[in-house]
Amino acid sequence: VPVFLFVAAPYIRRYVAGGRCKSTARLEGKVVIITGANTGIGKETARDLAQRGKCSARVIIACRDIAKAEAAASEIRAETGNQQVIVKKLDLADTKSIREFAEKFLAEEKELHILINNAGVMLCPYSKTADGFEMHLGVNHLGHFLLTFLLLERLKQSAPARIVNVSSLAHHGGRIRFHDLHGEKSYNRGLAYCHSKLANVLFTRELARRLQGKFQRQAGFTANVLHPGSVYSELVRHSFVMTWLWNIFSFFLKTPCEGAQTSIYCAVAEELDSVTGQYFSDCQPAYVSPRGRDDETAKKLWSVSCELLGIQWD
Repeated sequence: VPVFLFVAAPYIRRYVAGGRCKSTARLEGKVVIITGANTGIGKETARDLAQRGKCSARVIIACRDIAKAEAAASEIRAETGNQQVIVKKLDLADTKSIREFAEKFLAEEKELHILINNAGVMLCPYSKTADGFEMHLGVNHLGHFLLTFLLLERLKQSAPARIVNVSSLAHHGGRIRFHDLHGEKSYNRGLAYCHSKLANVLFTRELARRLQGKFQRQAGFTANVLHPGSVYSELVRHSFVMTWLWNIFSFFLKTPCEGAQTSIYCAVAEELDSVTGQYFSDCQPAYVSPRGRDDETAKKLWSVSCELLGIQWD
């Protein structure tokens, strides 16, 4: 058995790594925002996009932890030579912080070509955001919903532009429990994560539908969603058991670089210029759960999200 594993190991790793983004697209003059890019797949996505072209993209790392973000940005700048890797404060668990980030961005930047809604929380003990939203729903869905709303016009003005939402295979286990969105009647942190990832899929579906039309077709303004794979990262830090399992089975998990490939693919691949509202995994279209294809639920979630955030988004 040890000999077999030794021989098979490279093939196992190649299978686990999954698809790779083969696009050589350059991003000179482009402006990119990546939330939660101080670690994990977000950091690797930022690293890749920062080095696409001699006059590379301006990559904005939007994070809650400024110290970690500055360390990540410094590392990426040194490695890529791109001095336009910038850190901005963004706490997705606080709508005040989201609005302040958007206000400062719109005052400082005249264009925005790629928005990657990457940040997320997983398996949190029951808690609420500053605005009283259940933490998974508040950060993973509502925070990014509001951020996208606030930046949408700048994206339209900069088209062609792309919105990339990071979801998960876990969306298959999710339901949108409109009668108990904030888990006040019953709460399971694993299911809460699944529910929020389903919300990502439904948000993307409804956003793409609303963007469709003459403008979207002409300008190449798209919104897609993805599953990065099972990645060895800090995302499971709230669960001792999952952290233990992640460490034991790390050989069978994607590295953050491997996990970032589909995010990168959705952000830059030329063949996706006019593809919108799709779900990807391993750099190719993937199966979406029936709940993730429910247009009525998607429309209702959109309406409820607007109501919770106090916005009008028609």
